[in-house]
Amino acid sequence: MEIANLQKEFKETFNRDSERVFFSPGRINLIGEHTDYNGGHVFPCAISIGTYGVYAARTDQTVRMFSANIPDQGIVSFDVNDLAYQKAAGWTNYPKGMMYELAKAGASFDHGFDLFVHGNLPDGAGLSSSASIELLMGTILRSTFNLTVGQLELVKLGQKVENDYIGVNSGIMDQFAVGMGKKDQAILLDTNTMAYDYAPVNLGDNVIVIMNTNKRRELQDSKYNERRSECEAALTRLQTALPIKSLGDLNEDQFDRAAYLINDDTLIRRARHAVFENRRTIRATEALADNDLDTFGQLMTASHVSLHFDYAVTGQELDTLAETAWAQPGVLGARMTGAGFGGCAIAIVAKDQVANFKKNVGRVYAETVGYEADFYIAEIADGPRELTVEA
Repeated sequence: MEIANLQKEFKETFNRDSERVFFSPGRINLIGEHTDYNGGHVFPCAISIGTYGVYAARTDQTVRMFSANIPDQGIVSFDVNDLAYQKAAGWTNYPKGMMYELAKAGASFDHGFDLFVHGNLPDGAGLSSSASIELLMGTILRSTFNLTVGQLELVKLGQKVENDYIGVNSGIMDQFAVGMGKKDQAILLDTNTMAYDYAPVNLGDNVIVIMNTNKRRELQDSKYNERRSECEAALTRLQTALPIKSLGDLNEDQFDRAAYLINDDTLIRRARHAVFENRRTIRATEALADNDLDTFGQLMTASHVSLHFDYAVTGQELDTLAETAWAQPGVLGARMTGAGFGGCAIAIVAKDQVANFKKNVGRVYAETVGYEADFYIAEIADGPRELTVEA
C-alpha cells in the first residue's frame, strides 16, 4: 500500500493533513494450534500484509477514527477520558481497548487525535486482524505520547483487550506473533513460561501459500470459548492424580497412561489434541532447524488431522482446502491456521508448482463449497513500526 495514497485518504476523510504513518502485521501460525491457552508451544510468524494507521494529533480531547475497510460505520468519535467499552463502537473497541488498558497501567492521554486505518488483511480470515490493530494502536500511542512501555508489555495488554475488554477467552499467541515478529523468522514460544526463541524459516525452493476460505469467522460467536472450557475440564480431572499446571506439561506417553482419569470421550479427544499438538510443534521446529522439510510438512498435515478429528474446529471449507492441497504435486504439507471454523489454511508448496496449485485447489474448492477461495504468498515480516514518510 502506497504511503502517499494513505495520506491522501486521510486528508479526504478528516479534511486535514496527516503527520505520521504506522504499520502492524498480521500473523500465521505454522504449527501449534489451540495450544497457547493450554500451556503449550506455538510457532507463529508475522506476515507482510497487515494494518496501516495514519495519524495526526488534535488540540482537544476528541479521538476520531475511520476504517477504510468498514466505511459504512463512518467516523467514530469518543473522548480520551471516556474509554469504556461500547458495543455500538464496533471495530474501534480494539484500539480504544488498548487506550483503556494503557490508561489502567498508568498512561495518560492529554490530547485527542485523528486515526485513519486501512488494512490489507482479508476481513474475518483468521490472520489476526484484531491483534494487528491492537499492536498498531499500542505502537502509535507509545510513540506519539512518549510512553515508557516495553514491547512485551504491549503484547500482554493486547491480550487483556481481547480477554477483559472485548470478552474473547483467547491465548497470547496472536499478539505475541504480531508484536514480536522478525523478518524471515518464526517464533517458538512456550506459553507456559513466555520463553521464546527465533527460528530462521529456510524453505529452499518452497513458499508458504495462504488459502483463504472466504468464510468469515467471528471469534466471539464461534465455539472457541467452548473448546477452552472443555480443555480446562479435562485438566481438572487429570489434576486429581497428576501434579501438572497445564496440558502442555504432559508428553504423549504420559497422556495415554492418564487418559482414564478424564473418563469422557469428548474431553479425552480435546485434551489429546492439546498434548499431541504441543509435542508436534517442538518436533516441527527441530525438523526445520535440521532442514528436514519433509518431516516439517508431515507434521503440519498431522496437525490438521488432529484439529479435524480430535478438536473438531475445521469444517468443510478448511478440510476441502487442506485435503485437496495434500493431493497436489510439490506440496510438503498443509493445515488450517488460526482458530478454525472458517478463516485460512496454509500449505508449503514448491515455487514451480504454485500456479498449478492455485488453479487445482481453487477449482475443487469452488466445485465443493460453491464459492471461490483466495490465495496469497506469505512473506514473513517484521513487527509493528513507524513507516518513513517522504518529505
